[in-house]
Amino acid sequence: MPSHQRIWFAARRLFAMMLALAVLVTGFSIGAPIQVAAQEYRPWLRNLWIFPRRERRVAPQRVAPQRAVPRREVPGARRKVIRRSTGQARKSVARRNVERAAPAEPEVPAVEKLADAKIVLVVGDFLASGLAEGLAEAYAENPRVKVVDRSNGSSGFVRDDFFDWPGEIAGIVEEEKPSAIVVMLGSNDRQQIKAAGEREPVRSEGWTKEYTLRAEKFGKTIADGKVPFVWVGMPAFKSSKMTSDMLAFNDIYRTSAEGAGAEFIDIWDGFVDENGAFVTTGPDVNGQPARLRSGDGINMTAAGKRKIAFYAEKPLNKILGETTGPDPFALAPATPVAPGTPNAAPVDRTVPISLADPQLDGGTELLGAQAPKKKQEARTPGERLAIEGVAPEAAPGRADDFSRPRKPPVPAATPDSAETTTAIGR
Repeated sequence: MPSHQRIWFAARRLFAMMLALAVLVTGFSIGAPIQVAAQEYRPWLRNLWIFPRRERRVAPQRVAPQRAVPRREVPGARRKVIRRSTGQARKSVARRNVERAAPAEPEVPAVEKLADAKIVLVVGDFLASGLAEGLAEAYAENPRVKVVDRSNGSSGFVRDDFFDWPGEIAGIVEEEKPSAIVVMLGSNDRQQIKAAGEREPVRSEGWTKEYTLRAEKFGKTIADGKVPFVWVGMPAFKSSKMTSDMLAFNDIYRTSAEGAGAEFIDIWDGFVDENGAFVTTGPDVNGQPARLRSGDGINMTAAGKRKIAFYAEKPLNKILGETTGPDPFALAPATPVAPGTPNAAPVDRTVPISLADPQLDGGTELLGAQAPKKKQEARTPGERLAIEGVAPEAAPGRADDFSRPRKPPVPAATPDSAETTTAIGR
């Protein structure tokens, strides 16, 4: 090959190599990360003799010096640390303001019950336990009434092998000696019952017959103890099947209670809406909306327990002759005054007020004062005609004068006369 061709191929090869190196260097420079600091990125190709070394000077960034803020000490207060997170700081301030704004509830001293306080015995299942809590709150300010809870949360009439209410109630009554008994039972009885050695399904004919016998025996046992009692019915539940079973149970309880001479308290309407459906939230004892049932639709909240007790208060007060609150007639004993003391004044009694009194206040005068007799005022001829129906006498000589013999007419008045006459005489 001639020398000029070899030179030409060598030049082309060198140009291709230089072009490839240029493309490679460009790719490395684009993909290289940008350094924020004052350091310079130097690829290894820049160290070769082919590329001249160029130094790039980066001006250093000036950082303003931070001033040290002195902390001010507040006498009698803790140091406050400023948080970096504004959201957390605002939440903490709002929470602190709420805590400061909420007044502390005053502690109400518990009323001590009297030694001879009347005992209200509550028996039944876990709903009866909540009823006992509500009754204890209702009679908390009455020192003459004491609520005793003898419920068994998992008991019922079906599982008499677990707890036999007809057989145990007599001993409980003898032990507690209550003045009144409150029964609430049946929320655990949606299960098979053993009758005559056979297992009967819920609400079948055999089940209903055996269950009614046990409920009636339970009520009769309480009645034999000569203790008045009330039977509180079951409420609605979240499960529609359970709700329908409770309706059938309430019919049995009502019959058993009335057969034993007790009063059945129906609380169904207090835990359903206007359509008869189960509700979780409803009016409490004060008429305010409150959550009455827990999330499972079975248990009661504190407001629900108090509402059940509200239904039982009136029948219990009738039996006990008491009130749920403090006795309004319980006044502080007065300081005795010895007879003959100058400060001892006689007690004056108010005369009973008659219902026929139009003002219903006993009169308009002070106690003991006598009203003066009203003088009979003279009435004009016109008033006598309108009120009494008596016409005035006719003037003598007038057309309506029918008297016999006729009286001579009255002479007309002259200007010189000192007396004046009227058209109608008296």
